[in-house]
Amino acid sequence: MDFPGFITIETGDEDALPVAISWALPDGQVKHALIQPDDDWLDEDLLKLGDYSLDELRSLGLSPLDVLRELEADHFNVTLYTAGIGDDEAALSRLFEDFAVTPFVELAPAETLYPDLGPGEWTRARGELFGDLGLEPMRADHEVQVMLYLHQRLRGEE
Repeated sequence: MDFPGFITIETGDEDALPVAISWALPDGQVKHALIQPDDDWLDEDLLKLGDYSLDELRSLGLSPLDVLRELEADHFNVTLYTAGIGDDEAALSRLFEDFAVTPFVELAPAETLYPDLGPGEWTRARGELFGDLGLEPMRADHEVQVMLYLHQRLRGEE
């Protein structure tokens, strides 16, 4: 089974500062990386890093350009699906713009993959699945795992 390209970008609160990213590969594997903050980002007032410390991101994270290169190698010129298109789009745009990279993917709401669902059904099922699996919303890798499980459930291939 080929899976859609699901993606989530974790940000440090509402400022679209990307701190972690996860995406699904067509075989259902999940890639996850912390993102090293660019020096220009560190000059911003009231820097917010979500659940991560600056030391964690610097020592364990990949450079933003390395993240973009890896994403491009896995998903060039395709549509990726996200649970929260606004936040993910803002964070991804920031990466593209700050590093002068021409965008090579588009984002779309994941629920558009399931036209037979009524309004709010996908979101409700997603929320229930977080509880069932004991995963945390807003963690990039957990978000992608839930979208993969939900895709299998909705396609009847569990």
